[in-house]
Amino acid sequence: MSYTIEGSTGTWEIVVGLEVHAQVISHSKLFSGASTVFGAEPNTQVSLIDAGFPGMLPVINHECVAQAVRTGLGLKARINLESRFDRKNYFYADLPQGYQISQFAHPIVGEGSIGIELSDGSTRDIGITRLHLEQDAGKLIHDQDPKLSLVDLNRAGVSLMEIVSEPDIRTPEEAGAYLRKLRQILRYLGTCDGNMDEGSMRADVNVSVRHAGEPFRTRCEIKNVNSIRFVMQAIEIEAARQVEVWESGGTVDQETRLFDPARSETRSLRSKEDAHDYRYFPDPDLLPLVIGQNWVDQLKASLPELPDEKRARFQKDYGITAYDAGVLVAEQAIADFYESVAKGRDGKSAAAWMTGDFFAALNRTGKSIDESPVGADKLGAMLDLIADSTINGKIAKDVLETMFETGETPLEIVERKGLRQVTDTGAIEKAADDVIANNTDKLEQYRGGKDKLFGFFVGQVMKATQGKANPAMVNEILRRKIDG
Repeated sequence: MSYTIEGSTGTWEIVVGLEVHAQVISHSKLFSGASTVFGAEPNTQVSLIDAGFPGMLPVINHECVAQAVRTGLGLKARINLESRFDRKNYFYADLPQGYQISQFAHPIVGEGSIGIELSDGSTRDIGITRLHLEQDAGKLIHDQDPKLSLVDLNRAGVSLMEIVSEPDIRTPEEAGAYLRKLRQILRYLGTCDGNMDEGSMRADVNVSVRHAGEPFRTRCEIKNVNSIRFVMQAIEIEAARQVEVWESGGTVDQETRLFDPARSETRSLRSKEDAHDYRYFPDPDLLPLVIGQNWVDQLKASLPELPDEKRARFQKDYGITAYDAGVLVAEQAIADFYESVAKGRDGKSAAAWMTGDFFAALNRTGKSIDESPVGADKLGAMLDLIADSTINGKIAKDVLETMFETGETPLEIVERKGLRQVTDTGAIEKAADDVIANNTDKLEQYRGGKDKLFGFFVGQVMKATQGKANPAMVNEILRRKIDG
C-alpha cells in the first residue's frame, strides 16, 4: 500500500528507518548489580558504578549478553562471536559518567530482517542493520520544582538493545507494522516486555523524503517516541514539513527533533551529531566480548516457537484462517490459551468462540487473558457441551456470559438453570405443530413463494422451547411439516 505526498514539483515518497531502544529483561543492570525493577522510589536503585564514582569498574552482565543473542537469533540475524564496547562521549545532566558505554563499530548482532504483514494482505521484509548493547541514561524530572530539574538515576546503567532498521520503510503503516512485529518477537523471546508506556521500548524515527528514483536526501531524527500511534503520526507530520521546506526552495537540515502530539508538530531540538562528535573509542575497562558458537547454538535450541512459525502451524494443525491465526498468535498468552482449548477439539470452532464472544467478554469486563475468570479448561468444557448436543450455540452464549459473572463451570450453570438442549423429537414436533396452527396465514405466504418466512417458523419454535431445541432437529421437522 503506497503512501505518497503530492507537491507542486511532483510526487514525493517517504524514507524511514527506525532505531528502537528495547530494555533488556534482566534482574540487574548491564555493568552493575543494581536492580532494574520499574516504579521504585527515585535514586534507590543506583550503584557506585551507575553514579559514575571514580575508580568504579564495570562488570558485564552475562544474562544481558544472552538476551541480546536470543534477540538476534529471533530476528534471523548474524551473531558476531567477537564484539566490543566503546565509550560514546557527551555531556548530559542525567549521564553521570560523562559518557555512555555502547557498541559502535563492532556490535554483538549484525544484519537480519523482519517480515511484516499489511492491511491489504501484502507482506514485506524490513532489513535489520544491527543490534548493539548499551547503557541507558537516567531521567530528568521537570515537574517537581518551579525552578529546578531533578535527576533520577534509577534507569542509569539499565541494559538496552538498540535495534537499527535499514531505511526500508516507506509508509506510516509499515512503520507501525514493523514496531508491532518487533515487539511481538521480543515478548515471545522474553527479552523485552515491550511496554512503551513504561519507557522499556521507545523509538528514534529517521525521516527523509525524495522524488521516486532519487538518492536519499537529508534525514531528520525524531527522538524518543513512546507509542506506535505517535510514531505513525510523527512520520506523516515530519514528511509533510520536509516536502514544504524543499518545495519552498529551502534545505532540510540534519537535526534531532521532538514530536509534540498535542500540537501535531515536530520541533527542532539540536543539530544532529555524527559519530565523530561522540569521540568513540574502545572502553579501556572492558576487554573485547568473545562468545562461543556452541553457546550460541545452545541458546538457539532453547528458543520458543516464534509468531510466524506458530501462525503457520495453527493454520495447518487446526485448519483456521490466516487472519484468525494472526489474531491468536498476537500474544504468547493468547496463543497458549487457544492451543489448550483447541487441542483434541474442533480448531475452527475454538477459534470462532475465542475471537468472537470470548474476546468480547474480556473487553467488556476490562480483563486481560491472564486475568480471565474463564480459563481454557472451562471454555473447552463448554465447547464439549456443544459438541455432544447438551447445549446449542445460542444457549452457549448465555452460559459463557454467566461463567464470566460467577466463575462456575459450564455444566454447573446448565444444570442450575435447566438449560439442557431439547432433543426429544416429540416435544419439538408438538412445538412445531402449535406454531404452524397459530400462523396459518404465514404458512400460506411461505407456500406461495415467500421462502424467507421459513426463518420465522424456526424462530417461533426456538422461542416456544426457550431456545433449548436442537436447531438442526427443528429445521428438519419443520421442513417435513411445511414443505410436505
